Amino acid sequence: MMQQEQQLRNLRDFLMVYNRMTETCFQRCTSNFNYRNLTMEEERCLDSCAGKLIRTNHRLMGTYVDLMPKMVHVAAFSPPGVPIVRLPQCWCAPSSKSALTPHQ
Repeated sequence: MMQQEQQLRNLRDFLMVYNRMTETCFQRCTSNFNYRNLTMEEERCLDSCAGKLIRTNHRLMGTYVDLMPKMVHVAAFSPPGVPIVRLPQCWCAPSSKSALTPHQ
């Protein structure tokens, strides 16, 4: 049961990242709604935007994977009652024009 809950949590997190990326790139790159298809400029912008956000997410996840075991180790050996410092999560690039903010 715990594994199924973890899988659902992972899926939810993935979908949140995907939806935010889609919204951010759409807001940044699409400006002309007169045509059914994307313009070449919009297409290049979307490729660049999505690629940048995906690379950023991979770097953040790599850092998270490296830090998490250390944080668990520190928590395991900390005296009871000592607060554990939590790192904020960020799913967007700092230069994002959208209203996205880091999640805690």
